[in-house]
This record gives sequence, C-alpha cells and structure tokens, in this order.
Amino acid sequence: MKFLLFSDLHYSPGRFKTLEWEALHTFQRRAEETGCDMIIHAGDFCHRPLEVTDYIDAYNSFHIPSYHCLGNHDMDTCSTEETVRLYNMPSDYYFFDKGGYRFIVLNTSYIKDGENYITYSSSNYFQYPEKDLLPPHEIEWLKKAIDSSEYPCILISHAAFDRVNGIRNREEVLDLINKANEKKPYSVLMCINGHYHRDHLGISNGVIFYDMNAASQDWIGVVHDCFPKEECDEILNLSRTIAFNDPLHAIVTLEGTTVTVEGMNSSYYMGVDRKKAGASNFDGNGRPLYPSVQSFKVTV
Repeated sequence: MKFLLFSDLHYSPGRFKTLEWEALHTFQRRAEETGCDMIIHAGDFCHRPLEVTDYIDAYNSFHIPSYHCLGNHDMDTCSTEETVRLYNMPSDYYFFDKGGYRFIVLNTSYIKDGENYITYSSSNYFQYPEKDLLPPHEIEWLKKAIDSSEYPCILISHAAFDRVNGIRNREEVLDLINKANEKKPYSVLMCINGHYHRDHLGISNGVIFYDMNAASQDWIGVVHDCFPKEECDEILNLSRTIAFNDPLHAIVTLEGTTVTVEGMNSSYYMGVDRKKAGASNFDGNGRPLYPSVQSFKVTV
C-alpha cells in the first residue's frame, strides 16, 4: 500500500505564498508517477473553503482517491459542518480500509467549554484556552474503530499525540493506543499529524509517530522586511511568514509492519529562513524547521 502525504498547504490566494495550483498539480502528478493508491493530507488544506470550491473540487475529483483530515484553519471562515460538506467527507472523523490497513482520520479541532465540547467554527477557537482535543464521544468511537479492525491501523490527525504541546488529552489517547497494542500487537502501527510545520520521526511503545512538515510555508508572527515590498503588498501575510520553493510532500509505503517514507528537499524562498526573519528556528518541543521531508525505513 502506497500513498502520497502532505499537510498544512494553507491554500488562501492573496494571503499566503503557497504555490497554489502548482502545488496541487505537483501532488497529483507525483502520486500518478509513483503508483500511489491514494492521496491524503493531515489538515489545514485551505482557509476559506466557501470561496475556493474549484480548488477543493479539483482535489476531490482526482482519479486517485483523495482524502481530507480537518485542521483548525479549515474552519477559519465557516463551520465544521460546512467544511465537511465541501470536502465531501463522510463525517468530521471517519475510517476506511484500503490495501490491508485501516486508516482512521480524526478530528482534533474541538473546544472544551465547561462540560461542553464544541467543534471549531469561523475561528471561534481563538477565544478558548482548552482546545485541540478529542471529545469523549470521539475517544469511544476511536476505541471501537481500532478494536473492530482486522488490519493494522494508521491514525491521521492534525494535532499530535506524542508532543507535550499536542492535544490536551494526549495521555488518554496514548493509553488507549497502548492498551489496544497490548491486547493485539500492531493494532495501531503509526500516528501521523501535521499542524506544527515540522519534520520529525519518533517511535514509542512500538508505535511510529510522524510529524509531517508543512507543504508551503511557516508562520513567523512578527513582521519582517526580508521580502520585496511589492510582493508583500500583493500577499497579505507574506511579511509574517517564510516560504518554500517547492510543495513539500512524502510518498509513504506500508508493507506489513514496515513503513518507508520517501521524502524530499526544497529551499527557502529568496533564501529567507526563520533566523533571517528574526525568529527562533525551534518550536516549543525543540524541533527545528527545515525546508525538507526526511526519508526513512522503519520496522516495528
């Protein structure tokens, strides 16, 4: 089983430098060339789904099956329900079996407000401190999805389970995964996430945790003057980001309990990295940013 993986494309014309249609065509062409069985992303496909339906439709209608996972920015300007409909997803979290594996696509974009769990909608998550978590009903669903599978499971989510600054209830999810694997080895083979714009591989208790790099750029936050003013005038957030010259992605091959990732190298747009832009190159987990995706082969 082979698939093309990307994350955090952040398609938003006039707001981010994301290589736009070139990026999508690159993913699709590469999936064809390498004989992929599917394409999937780990969230933050676009910021304004209601305004870019042509782009979404081009992804959804490709002849190689193409799947979505919800990220926080996919609901910046509309509700979870609207995004699910536009992305042609069966639900905000779901699973499917393909090529001898069960792919479980999770929605970590929930808010806890007192005892209530709320889905992200029109950027409401900015005002809540308790966010990026799996609600109890999704946890229960996940347990059943894993237990009922005759195949090893690949979990795909936007926020991470292995990071200290990952989902709020990460310990609960990790406990669920570990108990499933104690009961039946390789019940969960691999967890994939996006969100943090970093490239990192970790293995814990026989589970592969893969932090997928962003496809297009990284958010700096502070304003810098490293790019030409005329470009910054055309692209709203360019002066708060750094960008890559190529759309980052990976080809993932699954064979038994062996996972092989064929990564790639790119470079920074105009040579501007985080240091030149006046920011640290390390995130809260001490993971550096590089314009690349590592290659590896791991058997657990």
